[in-house]
Amino acid sequence: MRWNHVIAMVALVLVSTMVSGGENSEMSAKNPKKWKYPEAKKGSGVDDFHGTKVADPYRWLEDPDAEETVAWVDKQNRLTRSYIEQYPAREEIESRLRDLWDYPKFGVPEKHGNRYFFTMNEGLQNQSVLYMMDSLKGKPKVLLDPNKLSEDGTVALRNTSFSEDGKLMAYALSGSGSDWQEIKIRNVENGRDYDDLIQWAKFAGIAWKHDHSGFFYNRFPTPGTVPKEDQNNFSRIYWHRLGTPQSEDRLVYEDPQNKELGFFPFITEDGKYLGLYVYHGTDDRNGFYYREVESDGEFVRLLEVERARFSPIGNQGTTFFFNTDWKAPRGRILAIDLARPDEKNWKEIVPEQEDVISSVDMVNDHLVVQYMHNAHELMKVHDTKGKFVRDIPMPTIGSIGGVSGRQKGSEMFFLFTSFLYPTSIYRYDFTTDKVELFRSSEIAFDPSGYETRQVFFTSKDGTRVPMFLTHRKGLPMNGDNPVLLYGYGGFNINMSPFFSVSRLVWIENGGVFAVANLRGGNEFGEEWHQGGMLDRKQNVFDDFIAAAEWLIRKKYTRKEKLAINGGSNGGLLVTACLIQRPDLFGAVVAQVPVTDMLRYHQWTVGRYWVPEYGNAEENPEDFKFLYAYSPLHNLEEGVAYPPTLVTTADTDDRVVPAHGKKFVATLQAADLGKNPILLRVEIKAGHGAGKPTSKIIEEQSDIYAFLFQTLGIQADPEVRSSK
Repeated sequence: MRWNHVIAMVALVLVSTMVSGGENSEMSAKNPKKWKYPEAKKGSGVDDFHGTKVADPYRWLEDPDAEETVAWVDKQNRLTRSYIEQYPAREEIESRLRDLWDYPKFGVPEKHGNRYFFTMNEGLQNQSVLYMMDSLKGKPKVLLDPNKLSEDGTVALRNTSFSEDGKLMAYALSGSGSDWQEIKIRNVENGRDYDDLIQWAKFAGIAWKHDHSGFFYNRFPTPGTVPKEDQNNFSRIYWHRLGTPQSEDRLVYEDPQNKELGFFPFITEDGKYLGLYVYHGTDDRNGFYYREVESDGEFVRLLEVERARFSPIGNQGTTFFFNTDWKAPRGRILAIDLARPDEKNWKEIVPEQEDVISSVDMVNDHLVVQYMHNAHELMKVHDTKGKFVRDIPMPTIGSIGGVSGRQKGSEMFFLFTSFLYPTSIYRYDFTTDKVELFRSSEIAFDPSGYETRQVFFTSKDGTRVPMFLTHRKGLPMNGDNPVLLYGYGGFNINMSPFFSVSRLVWIENGGVFAVANLRGGNEFGEEWHQGGMLDRKQNVFDDFIAAAEWLIRKKYTRKEKLAINGGSNGGLLVTACLIQRPDLFGAVVAQVPVTDMLRYHQWTVGRYWVPEYGNAEENPEDFKFLYAYSPLHNLEEGVAYPPTLVTTADTDDRVVPAHGKKFVATLQAADLGKNPILLRVEIKAGHGAGKPTSKIIEEQSDIYAFLFQTLGIQADPEVRSSK
């Protein structure tokens, strides 16, 4: 597996007891429009942030196992269920989603030794299955089927790493959506597992020595050996020898004086160097340490953290290539010779250009560079001296991902996707200079009647922001179309075109799917990212609000039919916009949202996000801007907020469900009660990765039933599967 892709692994019945004692569908004599919600007691907790007293009345909801929390969540789930089931076509939506989802989905092949390995989901399998082939035309054989590891499909394969000869595989499993992983080892030849078991790994890198004797990996301390708040600190690198218990693993590197630093190991393709990608939370600025694999000496600290982003690409002997934003916010490629590492000797291979360098791989001793051009991706090939060699054409405007190829190999695989086209796998042959379609998917959807357009709008401060719109051809511009506006805006993550099965249900029923490329992402480089982080986070909300106003002004929709949606950091986005402009939206769907900006860093991996958000507890200046927009702390009594559905999951250990629970309790208490404010808590599910297909379809069916019911959309009975 290529370094940058491995490193990228490193940053979803009626109420029995109501307040009034009656059913939600009954109307109060005093206020016939007011919704009644499960009672949430208000505590007296208050925190002092640099002299400002901040109440936290629902802190008791932070304990997911407390009896009162469990009872409250159960009542909220039943209330949500009662509202969603009022929509008569809810089952039709789920049926259509199942039809659309039932198509084969392929992962990008990787070659290790003489075999190819890839994942495939036949359609409705809860988890994708790992296959291997002896040749590209060979018969696929199952290597690992995660669906057989649990009855409900909640055990997921999260990572694989193969020995150089492809005969051994280390693989990481997680349960119920957790980020925690257990690593096992399988003999590829006979399909049997070793007794070896590695625990306490999260965001793990697995780097096999080329003699297949074992691997280096990163892990966190065993619970109980450090304070609970440090469970996600003190990252360490260990050496595991094949066939031995974890208790005998040898500590290779740690930095206890800098407990928040993370270390991710990899071995260069020539087998000579052990590299450590050094990171501090989600800060893009990373360090790079190395030593020879066979050495027991100290690591050479070639690059320290907090200077710039230096993503390792590959090496030729002692020359290492990096994709970096050092003195180049749109990215460039530098070469550093380990024998002459002084900055004055660094060589620029590919200079910064107008388009952003989003990713680089070394294949066939060439640099395969992905460029971000107006929020969609292009691919170009350069030689290792920097000379442009060729463009690799793409079928349409879209996104590239999963590049796979060997530094000394002659072939490369990559995936391509767009809003109307499911992911396809392409193969490029360096010897013939030919691109061919390797794997495609037939889906029960005809894209010919739909189109994707890119438009630009102006934000509050005059910034020009792009947005993609996907809808039926010939859309009437009468201001009456339902629009689902989606955004993220953070952590340097691009919102380039992507395929989503569930969005097809929306556009099939006359909806417009809009994706705004907000500041905080990397669509236009590090300056674009920094324009939406820390004390500039309000720019992201302003961009999103401007997108909504543009859609209304251009007669795509009206506010009563405009819904907004986002997840995780995107959940922060839509809940903040819900509070700042409650008059602008007809519905809000916030999935696994971050809402408590004053305490987020105290939970699980929340501390990783401090470089992006700031820390209200430690920094008075950070407190000012975080308190100014924190969704949980800016709700106002007596406001008629738009209909809102918040989704979260009971075992989400990335964005803990306390965010969603506390926000909904506060919103329900503050809201006038004109519109439904609902909470959906998924059981045995996490932040999203590894979620079984069955749970995804159920959740998406509920979300669209909520949107259709709320916005008055009648599901089109003529929309049926063509299978």
